[in-house]
Amino acid sequence: MKPTWLTVDSDDLRHIPSSQGHPTRSKGIPHEGTSLEMKSAMVAFQNWLDRTQVTLTIFVIADQLDDPVFSEWLTEIISKHSQVTIGCHGLTHRCWSAYPEDEEGLLSALVEADIKLHQFAGDSWRPWFRAPAGYIAPWMAPIIAKAGFELDSSVNPSWLVKKKAGPWKDWNAVKKALKDSGLESRPWLCRYSLPTCGPALSIPFLKWNAHRAWRKLGPFVEPDEAEATVYWHILDHGKKNGQWKPPLMIE
Repeated sequence: MKPTWLTVDSDDLRHIPSSQGHPTRSKGIPHEGTSLEMKSAMVAFQNWLDRTQVTLTIFVIADQLDDPVFSEWLTEIISKHSQVTIGCHGLTHRCWSAYPEDEEGLLSALVEADIKLHQFAGDSWRPWFRAPAGYIAPWMAPIIAKAGFELDSSVNPSWLVKKKAGPWKDWNAVKKALKDSGLESRPWLCRYSLPTCGPALSIPFLKWNAHRAWRKLGPFVEPDEAEATVYWHILDHGKKNGQWKPPLMIE
């Protein structure tokens, strides 16, 4: 078994790159507020969390706090579960490394998100960042540090998604930039150099590989004690009529 940091991303349907935040992939018209699918998933996630009482971090997109449906739900989560912490998943879900470098724009967005999330979450807030959709390039690292973050968990060190690492498509360059900027880095778990987190939990073959990797995880700890980091989405809990759960050996 391997001590593991469990993390969950708060993306709604409007945040996926096919809807918004990507220069070529975004085709849809993003809706506002919290989708019906997300509302159902939020209930299922909360039920799962109430049962398991696991330690985890929710990486929240700050613009979701503008919707009372989501913000009131998240308030209830952190008030009932002191073991849950809140990190930053961006102000919106803009895939920064897919666009030309924009240091000023990134810094402004991160500072606004930091203030918004910190004021909301209080003692549950942590200065931890996850780039939307895992799009992170070396140029972003010093900006993330300048905005006040201390830890980054954006790197998915698989050859399958190296295009997300910026023009050089080099995860090692991203990890070096994070280290040089004084940031702790918690890359996502891979198995046989293949992704095991997020969408990989549902994609054929990758799902098979991911489930076998996740069965060996635990206990579930804070990032400073962890040897592995995994993530999934709150939206996942809406699958299978609300019966979906991460493939962890806890139930």
